[in-house]
Amino acid sequence: MVKSASTKLVREMMGGESYEYYPLGQYIVAAPGVCGGRPTFKYTRIDVHHALGLLAVGRTVEQVAHSYDLPVEAVQEALRLAARALDRQGGRLVRRT
Repeated sequence: MVKSASTKLVREMMGGESYEYYPLGQYIVAAPGVCGGRPTFKYTRIDVHHALGLLAVGRTVEQVAHSYDLPVEAVQEALRLAARALDRQGGRLVRRT
């Protein structure tokens, strides 16, 4: 699972079921039971890495947001968090395994 910005696990009821996550931002979370704990958009199973991949091949922030019925701000937050993660790596690209 991704190390979170917040070490506090949040528990909410969503649709009558318990939803647990570590908030990484307002719109992005790491939920232990969703997508292997990889960052997703809150209350979805949409993998942030996938959304960033769509941006990398030329889709606009607005197109990605519209495709997944997300607020534009959620996709913008994904870009900010990705930039921050790159900064923490000292500008080095880290190979995903």
